[in-house]
Amino acid sequence: MTAPLSAYLLPIALLIASNVFMTAAWYWHLKFTSTPILTVVLLSWSLAFFEYCLAVPANRIGYEVFSAAQLKTIQEVITLTVFVAFSTIYLGQSPTWNTAIGFAFIALGAWFVFRG
Repeated sequence: MTAPLSAYLLPIALLIASNVFMTAAWYWHLKFTSTPILTVVLLSWSLAFFEYCLAVPANRIGYEVFSAAQLKTIQEVITLTVFVAFSTIYLGQSPTWNTAIGFAFIALGAWFVFRG
């Protein structure tokens, strides 16, 4: 018996949401370089709390239908995708051709993980 589609999609949706929080936690402060580092760390940790609240269930649920390596690969591809969007929209730094090529190699690696 195969798992329902939601068993595959829910972990991915949770990982996307968790990566939005984590990317914000790691990079939001780059526009606020005058903010004291302790403040930045405490605010970032506060954001990271929500990331963990989403990532841990995503991995627990996802492990029912994906291997650990597949879950990690999904998470990394999502991380790069969210980062490119965040970097472009929030930081105003569009990806370069070299970035695109590097990410394409990572995507190729992901293909090998899911290949079988």
